[in-house]
Amino acid sequence: MRPAGPAPSDDDGPAAAAPLLARAHELDEAEPLRHLPGRYLLPEGLLYLDGNSLGALPAGVPDAVADAVRRQWGEGLVASWNTEGWWDAPQRVGDAVGRLVGAAPGQVVVGDSTSVQLFQCYVAAARMRPGRRVVVADPDAFPTDLHLLSSAARLADLEVVPARPHEVPAVLAARGGEVALLALAEVDYRTGERCDVAALTAAAHEVGALALWDLAHSVGATDVDLDAAGADLAVGCTYKHLSGGPGAPAWVYVAARHQRDVDPPLTGWHGHADPFAMDGRYVPADDVRRMRVGTPPVLSLLALEAALGTLDDVTAAQLRARSTSLVGLLVEALTALVPELPLAGPADPARLGGHVAVRSPDAWGVVRALAARGVVGDFRAPDLVRLGVAATTTTHADVVGAALALRAVLDADEHRGAEHAVRSTVT
Repeated sequence: MRPAGPAPSDDDGPAAAAPLLARAHELDEAEPLRHLPGRYLLPEGLLYLDGNSLGALPAGVPDAVADAVRRQWGEGLVASWNTEGWWDAPQRVGDAVGRLVGAAPGQVVVGDSTSVQLFQCYVAAARMRPGRRVVVADPDAFPTDLHLLSSAARLADLEVVPARPHEVPAVLAARGGEVALLALAEVDYRTGERCDVAALTAAAHEVGALALWDLAHSVGATDVDLDAAGADLAVGCTYKHLSGGPGAPAWVYVAARHQRDVDPPLTGWHGHADPFAMDGRYVPADDVRRMRVGTPPVLSLLALEAALGTLDDVTAAQLRARSTSLVGLLVEALTALVPELPLAGPADPARLGGHVAVRSPDAWGVVRALAARGVVGDFRAPDLVRLGVAATTTTHADVVGAALALRAVLDADEHRGAEHAVRSTVT
């Protein structure tokens, strides 16, 4: 196993690559977090630029999971809920996530899926603003956000008003007194473009609405600060930049000022004020614990806790600085080496999250041809080649190497090969 992708040699590719490669080497040498990729396990010779969908395996996770299975479960059995802290893990791990999204302790809990957490927040927000029926949401949001919002709207008799981030102020001005919730993602899952969490939250508050943020593509890649921004609610997954593993549990944030009032629709026994009283009458916990529903996936939760431990000595600001540098060099390399493929998002790295996308009518074939060359990116319908930059594992040499590989694929028409025409179930 290797800590990072292979660095291309200085004589690789077209002439435009030489200065990019030199800069990549300089940036990697000067990078304050240059040691970080060594804490993760990746196959030798692979350029892994799919960190937005499944982060690399942290080196400490296999032993942590083995201990959870063999000792804690195998020997401790049911006692481990107490002796190993399983019961409190959702809050404990939640606080570890919270420090990466600007949330003071006691405001984040981990345990259910992103879908469950989103549904909880949609309905709870509507209940916190009785008499208001409008939810303003981005029509280009990740599909599950829209599917769940549609379901919540049917349940709570809500009207969903579509508005892209730049359209939100006008919609709030027109419908403000009716709006219960503004629901947006900080980072566009397709293009990587960021929006201003603090400004849009303030705009929602000006008309008396709440703000819910989907930070699935943010945590570990941006320096979002929920408390400072005045956010009300937020949700995010943990299997992307945080490397929690496939199917890792998601997290939910409820600002401290709302915790005694938030009324989620799923009121499972883990959210009860006294779960082991076995009281058939539901009495919610008076803090963020009321967002818990049922028994969490303990093995996945402990794997996530070990993964987060990899970042104990790293701040969100440091991760953001590294991410911005990597994304900036990737944009520069793509612009110089493959100018025929336009950027799908802004060129300014400050306005991007942890990935860069370019458009191609042959995007699926391009992504598969890159994978055949050992460069793993991902495809987003209908025409996006998306290259995820993980601040934890990606190097500057990696991003230049990926751009060079893309140039080679296009030059050799590799993306048009019949072997790359068939689409897999998971793209």
